[in-house]
Amino acid sequence: MTEYTVEFVGTGETIEVSDKETILSKCIEEGIAQEYSCRVGMCLACSAEIVAGDVTQPAARGLTDEEAEEYALTCMARPQSDLKLDRGKYPPSIEDEAGAMESEAAAADD
Repeated sequence: MTEYTVEFVGTGETIEVSDKETILSKCIEEGIAQEYSCRVGMCLACSAEIVAGDVTQPAARGLTDEEAEEYALTCMARPQSDLKLDRGKYPPSIEDEAGAMESEAAAADD
């Protein structure tokens, strides 16, 4: 088992996470307020942009292959190196979906 340092950009928070545990589980254990909902890699609430480093997240079904290279779902992601993550950053697919829902809601109000 190898331990890696996970740094959250802009917060000053750093944790040590083994390659056998998820980043979210360690955040919960350490009392770090990481947003999450489903815990099964689908809702994208726990998304973070990968600023530096590598993760493995084969069960992160909510991400496209391209997004999985740039974003970590912390409920599924296990570090493969030291990491820098920017929490609260969401992949384009969720941003596009949110924008479409906002447009639909605005049209319904008209």
